[in-house]
Amino acid sequence: MKIKALKGFKDVIPGEVELWQYLEKVARDVFGRYQFSEIRLPVLEETALFARSIGEGTDIVEKEMYTFVDKQITMRPEATASLLRAYIEHGLGVQKPVQRLFTIGPMFRHERPQKGRLRQFHQLDAEIIGSASPRVDAELIAMAALLLAELQLSVSLELNSLGCPACRPAYRALLLEFIAARLDGLCDDCRRRSATNPLRVLDCKVPGCRERIVDAPAMAMHLCGDCADHFSGVQQALDLLGITYRLNKFMVRGLDYYCRTTFEFITTDLGAQAAVAAGGRYDGLVGLLGGPEQCPGIGFAMGMERLVLLLQQQPAPALPAAADLAIAAVGEEAVLLAFPLAQELRAAGFRVAMDHEGRSLKAQMKQADKSGAARALIIGATEVAAGYGLLRDLRGEGQQEVALNSAALADALL
Repeated sequence: MKIKALKGFKDVIPGEVELWQYLEKVARDVFGRYQFSEIRLPVLEETALFARSIGEGTDIVEKEMYTFVDKQITMRPEATASLLRAYIEHGLGVQKPVQRLFTIGPMFRHERPQKGRLRQFHQLDAEIIGSASPRVDAELIAMAALLLAELQLSVSLELNSLGCPACRPAYRALLLEFIAARLDGLCDDCRRRSATNPLRVLDCKVPGCRERIVDAPAMAMHLCGDCADHFSGVQQALDLLGITYRLNKFMVRGLDYYCRTTFEFITTDLGAQAAVAAGGRYDGLVGLLGGPEQCPGIGFAMGMERLVLLLQQQPAPALPAAADLAIAAVGEEAVLLAFPLAQELRAAGFRVAMDHEGRSLKAQMKQADKSGAARALIIGATEVAAGYGLLRDLRGEGQQEVALNSAALADALL
């Protein structure tokens, strides 16, 4: 019986993985410019970490987490809670008052697999912990915008504020009154959410529900003074940076820990409107997880599967050659000379491919072309006798003779 990958889990094979490596390389470069440091986190955490942070009444906790019930441990469905757990556990806030951290890796949710959404999916996650400045919100958003721009992806930015514990209760009561008058026309999920988390009703994608709530009151119009000043500061900072955005009162995010600034980067290039990056502020979450009570934070996550789908629609980026050199050696004498030569070049830092199947020169050169190697070194009986090989540029038309020793070859390859 042939065993296949589980539904919703996908292999990333050669020919595809290069785009993933390119995406990670660009992300690490951009994050580094903003002074972010990488943190690597475990896949398994205590279930209570996600129930407490994400929220007992969210779809993720209620229906989507992969949990080992007997052990009360869960495969992480998102990165923020794990990152904050590590921030608290290792006292990172003591080492540096404002921490800028990013992580890259797989997350797990049990939901219906679809284009760009798998049960094991991957995220780029960036967090700033320890600053409440609205300029930090704008800077984080600007970093996400710069990364997407350098990937040459077409997106639009949507922005909202969810207020804080001081101003949200009054708005919640107003929203509940609005929803109650329209409850009969809403879907089952919205009716359930209206009792547990009415803000999620605003986020419903069912067309009938969207029509019924189009006139819903906006949180941004019912902010307390501090939240209104903060949201105004975020918008002023984005304007100063030249970042274009649209206010969207329906954008509330699906996790309970968000407050104040929330944002999404949206694309229409995947067939339907879809978020490729989303995040927001979570000023009370560090305290909720056992850290300092007044520690603010903000972050975002980018879905790598969706980013790769978008990159596949673009002209192929200039990826590095698969190898610096492919050695095509024909005949036993040539092979015995080339074999240690390849090892010496690899030890010197060059990526070298070499055939060991005794193929003809034509077959080896064809394979070198397919592999994406930058250059090929041709060695046959004539070259062995002369002590010089033929170094051919596989991305152009030039070729030259070069002495068959690692020092001469290294100089020619630089």
